[in-house]
Amino acid sequence: MKRIAVTLQNLTKKFNEVTALNNINLEIYNRDFFFLLGPSGCGKTTLLKIIGGLEFPTQGNIHILEKDVTHLRANKRNTSMVFQEWALFPHMSVYDNIAFGLKKRKIGKKAIARKIDELLELLHMNGYQKRMPFELSGGQQQRVAIARSLAIEPDVLLLDEPLSNLDLALRQQMRIELIRLHKEIDKTFVYVTHDQTEALSMANRIAVMNNGEVVQLDSPENIYKKPNNEYVAKFIGEANELQGKIVEKGLFLADSGLEIAIPEQEESSDMRMLFIIRPEEVKILSPQEALPDNHFKGRVDTVSYFGRQLRLHIRLSGCGEILFVDIFSTQLKKPVEPNQELLIGWDKTQSFCFKG
Repeated sequence: MKRIAVTLQNLTKKFNEVTALNNINLEIYNRDFFFLLGPSGCGKTTLLKIIGGLEFPTQGNIHILEKDVTHLRANKRNTSMVFQEWALFPHMSVYDNIAFGLKKRKIGKKAIARKIDELLELLHMNGYQKRMPFELSGGQQQRVAIARSLAIEPDVLLLDEPLSNLDLALRQQMRIELIRLHKEIDKTFVYVTHDQTEALSMANRIAVMNNGEVVQLDSPENIYKKPNNEYVAKFIGEANELQGKIVEKGLFLADSGLEIAIPEQEESSDMRMLFIIRPEEVKILSPQEALPDNHFKGRVDTVSYFGRQLRLHIRLSGCGEILFVDIFSTQLKKPVEPNQELLIGWDKTQSFCFKG
């Protein structure tokens, strides 16, 4: 049975008349790489601060490793936070930045030196002890901020969008570094982000948040492939969306007149529905192959080049609907040109329908 690192029970936070968090109930397992994912203003950073003791709930309880910490301040909880701005002390060396929390805890000089050497080796920064923050790159400053947070050996490491100030290449590199670090130190990480790519590629569990509530808690694969509502389906990844209604079991009729086979579900025929299909699930078909549940002729409107990937906007014949399709260029036997006629399709089990 998995040990639980953090338990949040009936957690609500109000700022005057504004409800930032509404009755949150969560269990974060020990050694999780757990993500709080959602748009700006959804409550994810407020929730992280409440776990760390930087904010207090209006109601509800917080347990860390089964200890009730609801009313304890940050310095009385064994948690540590890495902020978006990293917040290194500019007048202190790398060594002194990392040693700060250890000195506050009256740790001996030899033990501090040993701990700092271990952390810098773990973070591939051997020999940087005497450097000042202004002498470091953004990625190096972020590593020092992480080392400082890990030095006190927290039960839970809290990370508030720590990669958002890095450029794309460095952000991608640091994602890999954080995954490696999590595996090596075997700690519980709770990570806040609005970046779905970050969450899907790094987490083992994700809580998707909206308007102060957790709307789905699941693995990255299930969040993407099995969203449980329209909000999650539209927020995570990109998708083609068509408005219409279900005219009979297993048949969706778009407002344009396009008929689409869908998984059977219990909805009345007069109810407005939203049909969703991911662009990578739409395939370019050959007339000679076995055709899937849905297959349509169309013409290419535009072709966008993204390195190995192409995005095609295809206008379907007869109804005028435009779907976008993502394919790898290596899948094509010959280049695709605008105005070219194609046969496209998808299996009905790859699509979603939600009340519109």
